[in-house]
Formats: sequence, structure tokens, C-alpha cells
Amino acid sequence: MVEEARRIGTILVVEDEPGVRDLLELILKDEGHHAATASDGAAALESVARGTFRPDLILADYDLPGMNGLQLIARLRENFHSQIAAIILTGDISTRTSRDIALQNCVQLIKPVTLKELTQTIQRLLPIPHSVPTAGAANPAEAASRSESPVIFIVDDDSRVRDGLRAVIEDAGWTVDAYSTCEAFLAAYRPGGEACLLIDAYLPGMNGLELLQRLKDAGHRLPAIMITGYSDVPLAVQAIRAGALDFIEKPISNAELLASVERALEQSRDANKLAAWQEDSAHRIGSLTPRQRQIMELVLVGHSSKNIAADLGISQRTVETHRWAIMKKTGAKSLAALARLALAAESGDHT
Repeated sequence: MVEEARRIGTILVVEDEPGVRDLLELILKDEGHHAATASDGAAALESVARGTFRPDLILADYDLPGMNGLQLIARLRENFHSQIAAIILTGDISTRTSRDIALQNCVQLIKPVTLKELTQTIQRLLPIPHSVPTAGAANPAEAASRSESPVIFIVDDDSRVRDGLRAVIEDAGWTVDAYSTCEAFLAAYRPGGEACLLIDAYLPGMNGLELLQRLKDAGHRLPAIMITGYSDVPLAVQAIRAGALDFIEKPISNAELLASVERALEQSRDANKLAAWQEDSAHRIGSLTPRQRQIMELVLVGHSSKNIAADLGISQRTVETHRWAIMKKTGAKSLAALARLALAAESGDHT
């Protein structure tokens, strides 16, 4: 029997007691996780707003100054449009507190928590990234031992972002070549070999969209992933139409980054996988009614529910009901995921 691989992720620790906070950070780093810490909710929100990381899991004390742990988790989930896994640490064992924690879909651990209980709970809650090997499957490092490792090109003008992306990608076994501008990348790029491009949308000089369009016009079939800021779904739609295979939103979790790179490489090397993805996407989008398709298209170009309601002559509540039905029918968990489906379906119609 093959033992399941340990899950590694980015964990946000929010704890106002410095000694406890430092201990949790030390434990997590010893376990191989990437840990970010904050002393309260305001500091945590400010940290993630800078866009340097996206947590795979939130570990928060219940009794924080200002907003409590549950309020913070609700804010973060709203900001990311994602049900990020969360653990609440508390010494309060009242029925009311336990009920509130359960209703918000968080896991409650009673202080003082044992190391074994904490690590086992984290392992259970962390998502399994695409890059984690399963029985009979090879991870990127193993694949590289059989053939030349794919090169992942990174173009981002922020050195901290470049270094962070490089570290995660190299840990997964791929080779990285990083540049601060599109112009520097184009001067060095030579087609050939298996590769993938991670390109930031906003760059000095030539921007990410312009680079994608130039590569497309030149006939280069380099699979590309656009990195966009939060709420940049309309820009991401333009990026895919300019030739990107995928896009990911800042802040980026390690699991999401590796999954996107692996998906882009797989689809570029295997046309059948790309066709299957497009067919599945077309089936999901095809399940929508004409009105739902109309609303989806308006949402993906950046219109608010209020504006859509005014344009279509319906109530805002009706628009919200349609939006909920769109997400449920397609299985999309976020606007970004919905955009990927819609664009994949559109690409499949053109093949």
C-alpha cells in the first residue's frame, strides 16, 4: 500500500500572544509549511492585501483584539471568493461558541492543543495539489530524471514575487528562468523544448497582454499563464483570448500555482487533454439558459449586478439568483473558475 504524500501549504497564523504565535510558526516551518503570521485581524487583512501570498489554510485564535477569529475568516473568504480551510483555536468550550464555529464551516481545536492533534488536523484540511504524486504517477522531479526538465519562464518586475515563484517552482523539480521585463525575456527567448511562461499582467514598458499577443502573432506555441490582481477577471479574459492557456489571481497559493503550471504543460503536450477539457467546459456552459448565458457574459466583462439589472430591465435580486444558478450549474467556485470554463468552451467551439 502506497502511503499518502504529506500535504504542504501556505498557512496564515493569527494569534495575539507573541509566544504562542512564534511557537506555532516554528512548528509549521518544521513541518515544511510556508507560514505567515499576524497579531490581529487588521494586520492579517493588510498582509494578504499586499498580494505576496494566498493562504491554503487559516489558523486563528478565537479571541482576537478587534474582530474575532470567525469574523476575520469570513472577511478573508469573502475577499478571496473561496471557502479557505480554517481552524479556530479557543479555550471556550461553550455550546454557543462551538455552534458558531461549526456554522461557519471551521474546525474547532480546544486550547491547549497537542502537537499531534494540530498536525493531523492540518494534514486533513490542506488541499491536495495536482503536483502531489499518486500511485503510479511521476512528479515533476521524477519526470525530469527521464528527460530534460521543462523550463518555467517568469516575467515579473517585483523581485520578491519572482524569488517566491522561483522557490516554489524549483522545489517542484522544474527549471526556472526569470526576467523583470517583457523586453528582457524576448531578447533571451529561443523557441524549442518544453516550457511554460508565467507573465504578470502589469509591467513597465511592454505589458503582459502585449507580450502574449506578440508571441501569438509570431507563431510561438509557448503555453502561458497570466498572473492578475484580484478582480481582474475581464483582463484575464483578454489574456486567454490573446493566447494564454490559464490565469491565476494574486495572492497565489502554492497549490494553485503548481496545479496551473502542470495543467498548462499537460495541455500543451497532449492535444487530447486540451480537447477533453474544452468538451467538458462546453457541456457545463451549455447547461445554462439563454438568460443565464447573457448574464454570465456581462459578469465576465466586469459589470456589477446593479448595472446588469438596469441594462436588462430586471431586479438586482433576479440577477443575483441567476448568478447563483450559474455557479451551481457549472460547478465553478469563483469568477476566475467560471471565466476559465467559459473561455475553454469558447475555444472548443472554434476548433
